[in-house]
Amino acid sequence: MRARHHVYVVELSQDVLYEHKFKKSNPGYVTGFPCVYVGMTGLDPDQRFDNHKAGIRSNAYVQKFGLRLMTELFEKLNPMPYGDAQYMEVDLAIRLREKGYGVWQA
Repeated sequence: MRARHHVYVVELSQDVLYEHKFKKSNPGYVTGFPCVYVGMTGLDPDQRFDNHKAGIRSNAYVQKFGLRLMTELFEKLNPMPYGDAQYMEVDLAIRLREKGYGVWQA
C-alpha cells in the first residue's frame, strides 16, 4: 500500500463556539483551548486547506472559521496508507477532544 494520504488539523476561530452544533458536540471543551477541525486527504494538507477556504468540497466550519493548519499536531504522522489515515483521523480527533480541545471531525 502506498503512503500518500494525510491527516490534518485546522485551527478554527473561537467564534465557532457560537455555533450551536459545534458547541453541543463538545461538552467537555475547556475554555481557552483551541477549536479545531480534523480531516484526512489524498492531497497535500496545504492544498486541502486552500480548497476548504475557496469553498471546494469544503467543510462549512473550516471555510468560515479556519485560521491555519496546526502542523505541529500532525506533520510527524504523514504520509500514510488510506486505511491508516481513516483510523488516525478519528483517533486524533478523540485524543484532542479528551485534552479539552473543541473538535469537529467529519
